[in-house]
Amino acid sequence: MHAMLLHVVADFGTGDLAFAEVTQRFALHLPGAQIVPTAVPPFATLTAGFLVAQLALGEGPEDRAVFHNVAPRRDDAAARRDNDGERLLHARLPNGVQVIGVNAGFTFSFLAEAGAYLREVDVATAGSQFRSRDLFPEATAAALRGERLGAEVEPATLPTVPPNRIAYVDGFGNLKTTVDAADAPEPGTRVTIQMGGVRREALRVGGSFGVAHGELAFAPGSSGWPLPGGGRRHWMELLLRGGSAAAAFEHPAVETEIRVHEPAG
Repeated sequence: MHAMLLHVVADFGTGDLAFAEVTQRFALHLPGAQIVPTAVPPFATLTAGFLVAQLALGEGPEDRAVFHNVAPRRDDAAARRDNDGERLLHARLPNGVQVIGVNAGFTFSFLAEAGAYLREVDVATAGSQFRSRDLFPEATAAALRGERLGAEVEPATLPTVPPNRIAYVDGFGNLKTTVDAADAPEPGTRVTIQMGGVRREALRVGGSFGVAHGELAFAPGSSGWPLPGGGRRHWMELLLRGGSAAAAFEHPAVETEIRVHEPAG
């Protein structure tokens, strides 16, 4: 019998002591689980939500779950009493995969539109500066067993996915976006992409390598997932053939707005 696959998505680096401690605590409460850590930039809830959806809604073993903790603690701007923070939620997806994570920003937005059934997890929101280690692994293990699940959360109460933003920057400098392929210009269209004060010409193509070396492609990328009732989200990506699209746009931060102008000029 294979071990359960547990993805841990958080905004402390994978080589950081924090990830090591969280992994160790999950090993205590979920013995035998194969734990795969993935880091996102600090407080990047849109990136976390994007990665969680890709991991949870994409193809993979049935016996898998995702835990995430990117918690800017922006739900209350006042001083925090006893390190209080946002609540932990449990999501069960149409494919049976379970996700447990802090309900902060856009962390659950992609799952909400993909048909997730959401419930609160009965765990303290305060009492530790390091909730990912001290409070959440035990609560996550319980939630995966169907325990400690509280009130239902309506998906419509969560923030919607913001369109036309950078969702993720991969190791090659490719920019994965929240521009839906269905809303993008027709293939073959030359467009001008603007982010902040930087403008670059790109070719809208059907595949990321459908441009010459050194040219910027605006194409459906490798990220996307099915939606309830049929249909599919397929997200656009910016790729510089032979280079880094992130460098071409002067390394924009995630959640930066993308403006697509057509025709170029």
